Amino acid sequence: MDVLLLPFRWVYRGLVWFANSPRTLITSYLLMIVVAGVIYSHVEHKSAADSVWWAVVTASTVGYGDISPTTGAGRALAALLISTMVLLVIPLITAHFASQLIVDDDAFEHDEQEELKADVRRMRALLEELAARQGITLPPEPPPPASRRARRSRR
Repeated sequence: MDVLLLPFRWVYRGLVWFANSPRTLITSYLLMIVVAGVIYSHVEHKSAADSVWWAVVTASTVGYGDISPTTGAGRALAALLISTMVLLVIPLITAHFASQLIVDDDAFEHDEQEELKADVRRMRALLEELAARQGITLPPEPPPPASRRARRSRR
């Protein structure tokens, strides 16, 4: 089953990388506009400037109607460009900006988390030492949560 899901994981990781890199997102958007414009100019026999204008208007889903495809290949290109923009690029841009707005400034940094873990380990050791001096038996350390156990077993 994992083999069947592998391509989807690659696609998911690629989309996450893509969405988290504004430079890549903008560059790919511009590249998509230029490529769609070049293909449109060859399929519809329009000038390069008109074709890039068509690609921008179509990708933004404004659709002024001043330039529109007349061939089947041009219409298929328009459908692909609109679908890609609406289903992929615009949501990725929106997700990137939303994730920038939802940053938790109070979240612990990795170093702070590691320092807290070390402090808890030292306190546990001191508590065990004090309990041993007093002849008190401490309850066993609780097992880690299931999610941490699952992550450890995957490694």
